[in-house]
Amino acid sequence: MEEDYFILVLEQAEGLEFWMPQNAPTFGTPPEKVVGLVAGGIPALYSSIEIAEDDLDQAWKDLSEHNINSNDFVIGIAASGTTPYVIGGLKECQKNNISTGCIVCNENSPLSKYADYKVEVIVGPEFLTGSSRLKAGTAQKLILNMISTISMILDGHVRGNKMIDMQMTNAKLNKRARRIIMEELGIDAEEADRLITKHKSIRSAIDNYSNE
Repeated sequence: MEEDYFILVLEQAEGLEFWMPQNAPTFGTPPEKVVGLVAGGIPALYSSIEIAEDDLDQAWKDLSEHNINSNDFVIGIAASGTTPYVIGGLKECQKNNISTGCIVCNENSPLSKYADYKVEVIVGPEFLTGSSRLKAGTAQKLILNMISTISMILDGHVRGNKMIDMQMTNAKLNKRARRIIMEELGIDAEEADRLITKHKSIRSAIDNYSNE
């Protein structure tokens, strides 16, 4: 994988379907830019495969299928910080000089030992005992949103507070693209639509306007 790419390792499916798909249309990133892995694979998104979390070796096998290397960054996510699948993945990453981080909801968890950068968000006992999709899962999703947004800003996908690489894939996003171009260039809607039709991207429309 190329430099500055991210691999996301998950214990459970809750964060995966919520967070990962947002990056491509929002920031115009290729699907391999942010890769989500969950214990049990894609089927675990639709039907729980709890036993898969106990496999200490599978995460590294899953990561290896993506040709992971020292240019990548792996974030392990486990509410308890004790999930073998995630721990095993981060442990092997460190052995192979791959930078790691973790998001957990317990202090000094086993997972944190294998994270170069750890985020420990202590949310306290769940309203329903053991149901980590509530406070823990919500806190982790918020942190993931922060990580992805800041990463995309640093990667150059945002100008000012505008998402200039946003994909125009439906009517709502086309209207948003028009507003961005109008505000950035100080032009009317008709001219913005002309630029969108010609350049097919917000970034290109803005960058090439002076040459029109």
